[in-house]
Amino acid sequence: QVQLVESGGTSVQTGTSLRLTCATSGFSYSHRCLAWFRQGSGKEREAVGTLYASENKVQYSGFAKDRFTISLDSGKNAMYLQMHGLTPEDSAMYYCASALVTHDRLCDLWAGRYKYWGQGTQLTVSS
Repeated sequence: QVQLVESGGTSVQTGTSLRLTCATSGFSYSHRCLAWFRQGSGKEREAVGTLYASENKVQYSGFAKDRFTISLDSGKNAMYLQMHGLTPEDSAMYYCASALVTHDRLCDLWAGRYKYWGQGTQLTVSS
């Protein structure tokens, strides 16, 4: 059974750094994408970034490019989202997800491509 479990979300103040963890099990990383998404209250779900571990390829949405870093510890079967300079606009439920890669070996930023999802971890950033 494929499982993804997020952890690390909490309530922090503006400017804080925080690392979220996605613990994975039940699948190998071969030909598979991992991704972080987030969804704020009343907002659409949006991609934070994706990771294709087989080729060590990471891509980020624009808002995350300079402040967020996605990494993988394959030995621990864990994907991380390191966040810096958090603002209230970053407040959201953060999800990790898994999908097969596309034919061009890019990991999709569209949430609908992802079959497996964690339950999410809540981040609240106060000013």
